[in-house]
Amino acid sequence: MSARLHKPDYTLLIIVGVIVVYGLVMLSSASSVISFEKFGDSNYFLKHQLLYGIGVGVIAFLITSKLDYHIWQRLAFPLLAVNVLLLLAVFIPGLGYQYGGASRWIQLGPTLLQPTEILKLTFILYLSTLFSKNIAGIKDVAYGLIPFLVILGVIIFLIMIQPDMGTMTIIALTGLIIFFVAGAPLKHLAWLILGATGLFLLLVKIAPYRAARLTVFLNPALDPQGIGYHINQALLAIGSGGIFGLGLGHSRQKYLYLPEVTGDSIFAIIAEELGLIFSMALVLLFLTLMYRGYKISKTTPDLFGKLVATGITSWLVCQAFINIAAMVTLIPLTGIPLPFVSYGSSALVASLAAVGILINISKQTRT
Repeated sequence: MSARLHKPDYTLLIIVGVIVVYGLVMLSSASSVISFEKFGDSNYFLKHQLLYGIGVGVIAFLITSKLDYHIWQRLAFPLLAVNVLLLLAVFIPGLGYQYGGASRWIQLGPTLLQPTEILKLTFILYLSTLFSKNIAGIKDVAYGLIPFLVILGVIIFLIMIQPDMGTMTIIALTGLIIFFVAGAPLKHLAWLILGATGLFLLLVKIAPYRAARLTVFLNPALDPQGIGYHINQALLAIGSGGIFGLGLGHSRQKYLYLPEVTGDSIFAIIAEELGLIFSMALVLLFLTLMYRGYKISKTTPDLFGKLVATGITSWLVCQAFINIAAMVTLIPLTGIPLPFVSYGSSALVASLAAVGILINISKQTRT
C-alpha cells in the first residue's frame, strides 16, 4: 500500500463540527443564568466562547490542517519547553490568575490562557517524537521506561503544584496509551500502573477535598448539603430530564443550584434539558470520533503519525468519557471539562488545533 495526499476524513470533520455546534447551543442555555448573575449579560459566556474559543480555534484548525504533520517532529521539543515556561508563569504575581485556590491561568487582557490545556497537545507531540526516533530502545528500561518516567514526572509535578489532578490524570493516561502503542513491554506498563495507583492514593491522603470526593463517590447520599452537594445536584438534574428532557432552556438546576454548569457539570444540564435520547446521541458522536481517529492511526504511513493520531484521539475521547462518567457517578468527580462543549477558550483552541493535525494526518494515510 502507498501513502499519498488525498482527501481528508470528512466524516471526522463533520462529527467534530456537530459536537462544537451542539456545545455552543447547550452553553448558551446552561450559562444564561450565571452569565446574567455575574456580568449582567445572559450571553456573556457564549460571546466569549465564540470570540476567543471558536474564533481563535478555527484559525488554529485551519493552520494545523494545512501544515504537513511531520513539521511537529521538529517543533515538538521547543513547543513543550515554551509550555513548561507557561506552566511556571502562572505563579508570577501580576501575570498568573487564581480562582478557587488554584493557580492555573495567565491573564491576557480580557481573556485567560490555561497552559495545561495546551500541554495536552504539546506533550502528545513530544512523546510521539521521542518514541518514533527511539524504536529500538522502547523496550529497554534505560532508553524507554526511564526517559518516559522522567518527562512524565516533571509534567505531573508542574501540574500538581497548581493543583489540577483531573488534567494530570488525562495527560498521564494519554501518555501511557502512547507508550503502549509505541511498543512498550507489558511488564513496564504494569509497573507504571502500579506506581500510578500508589501516587493516586498518596494524593488522596494529602488533600482532604480529594478524600471527600472519594467518600462521596462511595456513598452519594452522604452529606447532601455539604461534600455531597455537587454530585447530588448533578444526579437530580440528570434524573429530572428523563427520556425526552424538560426542553431546551428549561433547566431548573442552572438557576445557581448546580455548581460549574458551564464547565464539568454541563452534561448534567444537557441530560436535564434534552433527556436521555440526545444525551446518548452526544455519547455516540464521541464514540464515532474515537472510531474515525483510531482508523486514521491504523493507516498512517509512519510511527510518528500513528502515535500522534492515537494520542489526540485518546485524549479527547478519554476526557469526554471521564467527564460523563463522573456526572453519572461511575467514577469520583474529576473537575475536567467536556471537550468541545464546556466553556473554556484555551481548551477549545487546543482541541481544534489537535483536530486540525488529525485531519492533516488523514490526508496522508495509506490507500
